[in-house]
Amino acid sequence: MLKILFVGDIVGRPGREFLMERLPRLRSELKLDAVIANGENAAAGSGINASIAKALLQNGVDAITLGDHVWDQKGWESSIDDMAQVCRPANLPGACPGADHVIVKVKGVRLAVFTVLGRTFMGMKAECPFLAADEMLRRLAGEVDAFFVEAHMEATSEKIALGWHLDGRVLAVLGTHTHVPTADACVLPGGTGFMCDVGMTGPYESVLGRQIRPIVDRFVDGMPRKCEVAEGDVRISGAIVDYDEVAKRTTKVELLHLKRGR
Repeated sequence: MLKILFVGDIVGRPGREFLMERLPRLRSELKLDAVIANGENAAAGSGINASIAKALLQNGVDAITLGDHVWDQKGWESSIDDMAQVCRPANLPGACPGADHVIVKVKGVRLAVFTVLGRTFMGMKAECPFLAADEMLRRLAGEVDAFFVEAHMEATSEKIALGWHLDGRVLAVLGTHTHVPTADACVLPGGTGFMCDVGMTGPYESVLGRQIRPIVDRFVDGMPRKCEVAEGDVRISGAIVDYDEVAKRTTKVELLHLKRGR
């Protein structure tokens, strides 16, 4: 049995510092075999850089996935190729730098990790996530033992559809991007773990990780404002997946949601 923690969008300094502080203890207490984290908001709430990626990998994260903010930090496009355990979304144009998947070895199991971006209500240029996932499974067949898929999408329907599309073919399809944990963690009939959104790792006294007042005022009058990362009520949010490697199916998916001081 493998136990994998997938950490939702890490937001800014508060999110990454709390995760790095607690992760060694979590790995021990929960007997985690691997930790995968979405780091696309880890640098000032938008994007990631090389120093932050290295710090996360040195403090208990085994693989880092990214989303639609992948290129927000200046110079990251020149650094990503040197990051063997970091992958950009798999359905970006092939000319983009960076690996489109990461392989993590867990107790002798070769686990391929990759992200696909949604195309509903999202403006980034991306190929069809369903066909991109199919192609990844075809391309890596025989080279890996299981697949872990992140659905970085805005639309709930698109995430659910992808889960059903991949059921029985991948270990899990777990959603990110909307920053709010959902109550639909389950194992689909074919043995694929699923959850629409695992939530964000960052400040919850906020609007999706940003300071409250500027966001509220922006909704009220429509004027542009600088929206800094918030600081209050920092939490870790993610999903724990139990996978039976012998039976080739996930047996359990559950939300992990921790506040500071707990």
